[in-house]
Amino acid sequence: MGISYEDFIDLSYEPAETELICSFAVEPASDMSWEAAASRIASESSNGTWAELQVEGSVADLSATACGIDEDAGEVTVAYPDALFEDGSMPQVLSCIAGNILGMKAVDRIRLLDCEWPPTLTQTFPGPQFGTSVKTDLLDAPDRPITATVPKPKVGLSTEQHAQIGYEAWTGGLDLLKDDENLTDQDFNPFEDRLTESLAQRDRAEDETGDPKSYLLNVTAPGREMLERVDMAAEHGCEFVMVDVVTAGWASLQQVRERCERHGLAIHAHRAMHAAFDRIPTHGISMRVLAQVARLCGVDHIHTGTAGLGKLANEDTPGINEWLHADLHGLRDVLPMASGGLHPGLIPTLVDTLGTNIGVQAGGGVHGHPDGTRAGATAFRRAVEAAAAGDPLDDAATDCPELATAIDFWGTETPR
Repeated sequence: MGISYEDFIDLSYEPAETELICSFAVEPASDMSWEAAASRIASESSNGTWAELQVEGSVADLSATACGIDEDAGEVTVAYPDALFEDGSMPQVLSCIAGNILGMKAVDRIRLLDCEWPPTLTQTFPGPQFGTSVKTDLLDAPDRPITATVPKPKVGLSTEQHAQIGYEAWTGGLDLLKDDENLTDQDFNPFEDRLTESLAQRDRAEDETGDPKSYLLNVTAPGREMLERVDMAAEHGCEFVMVDVVTAGWASLQQVRERCERHGLAIHAHRAMHAAFDRIPTHGISMRVLAQVARLCGVDHIHTGTAGLGKLANEDTPGINEWLHADLHGLRDVLPMASGGLHPGLIPTLVDTLGTNIGVQAGGGVHGHPDGTRAGATAFRRAVEAAAAGDPLDDAATDCPELATAIDFWGTETPR
């Protein structure tokens, strides 16, 4: 039998519940009709090619089907048979649905917008080990967002300086100290030294405050080294590790997830480099899909933006967060983290927009406080508590001079 592009489109096709359904934003090339572009997307992302093939057997049963075109919205829907995918292999799945098609000349632009994950494929992935339960299982924040900070400057501090900033932030009221994406194992702040000294200050802060504290330790590294760092974190009593999930790669994340389960460690996902895929709204892969992939692979937190309130470009943070909290065939949910240019004056609007089932992180919005890190942490924590309780920020500032100073200093302006 012959297989050509026309065999990959059927606009009357009803996808089976076992199929992965992907939505793409598409701008066909000038010499391509919508039907021609859609059929090529389905063909190239499954088992077709540019030349008509003569094959025998049931190869067509493994073909993707372009089953929807909405020219007004500029979208194409493609259904993929479950048998196309290797169980539990995110690199293989993405090589299909977001592989060669992103470079096809048949389209001027193409963006993977959204996926509907079927139970058959979804249940081959582990999903999060903790998800939003980190708020109560590992920390004490049942009714408010968890709070975190990155020492600033994010690289260049000595180990002693880094750990001391952590102590000031923890005793000021924050739950978590966090490495930033480009701090791993440099000579000025070696990984193992930073781990041990920061946890020593964590233990000191817990003793003084009576509250659980922890550290989002960046274990990102080449494969074997990353797993050794996970083991080291567990040996020293850290409850979390952090992975730069996009730059490290999904296969590496899947290995970390497996190793973390041995130790009972939660995974904080930093999304560094995500904008290479999602910043241009007409091309690449949406942050919504990247978040979906991270959830399947097993992260417990992931950064999803600030709904336009911080220093980073706007995106559909509320929609992404809603998906991360929604049911997904029995997989645990994920705690969204808001970060990037936050300070106390922005917290009421942030919580009003995103709710309390989130984490909030501030760097400059803590350490840039005129009275230093501890005062900045106190102001930030008080702003979070007030927003979670529905209390006006100005009222909260009447009994918190650190918050009053922060409001006077930053107001409610968003940084750039």
